[in-house]
Amino acid sequence: MRPSRSSTYNNRTVAKLILIRHGKSEWNLLGKWTGFTDIGLVEEGVKEAQRAGKAIQDISIDCAFISDLKRAQETFTEICRVIDQPTMKSIVHPAIKERNYGVYTGKNKWEVKEEIGEEAFQKLRRGWDVKIPEGETLKDVHARVVPYYEQYILPELKSGKNILVVAHGNSLRALVKHLEDIPDDKISELEIGTGEVYIYDVSPEGEITGKEIRAANESKGRV
Repeated sequence: MRPSRSSTYNNRTVAKLILIRHGKSEWNLLGKWTGFTDIGLVEEGVKEAQRAGKAIQDISIDCAFISDLKRAQETFTEICRVIDQPTMKSIVHPAIKERNYGVYTGKNKWEVKEEIGEEAFQKLRRGWDVKIPEGETLKDVHARVVPYYEQYILPELKSGKNILVVAHGNSLRALVKHLEDIPDDKISELEIGTGEVYIYDVSPEGEITGKEIRAANESKGRV
């Protein structure tokens, strides 16, 4: 099948925004909070990246925006190999990197869960404005991801280009919150699995006109 370019909606060009969370990393496998730590993919993560690539082979991508962390860049490399676009234009930027977990970085999340209890753990892990010493809240991540999206990514989409973003669980959750206007008290319900693909149709006005999830990861609650 030949990759498709931008589609149409009401006879107007509609671009594709493709969001992919990196494949499973070494610390994902160990259940550790990774944050800014620059950890690479494990074999399973490489396969997840390849699966994500296969899931978007029908889309011709014009440009990619990638986190500056190794696990996202390794995922992008595998995707490019699968879709046979080794020279795809790409931009690497820290604005879309993972949440800084501060004092929790490197700690086993399941051990922390035992220490602080289920309710506090879920707030810490998925809440909107839950403080972490020396770290970031999801609100903080949102404050750096969304302006970057609006300044650099959205104009490309409005011009009809298909854009790929390879980033992390929390930076993508922050962006999806913005795209879908998810309320603060509902964002804890959103989790994006490693290697999962979210595809949005974006109109020339920058409005979301459609959504599809591919390469769904059934084990996402455990990483």
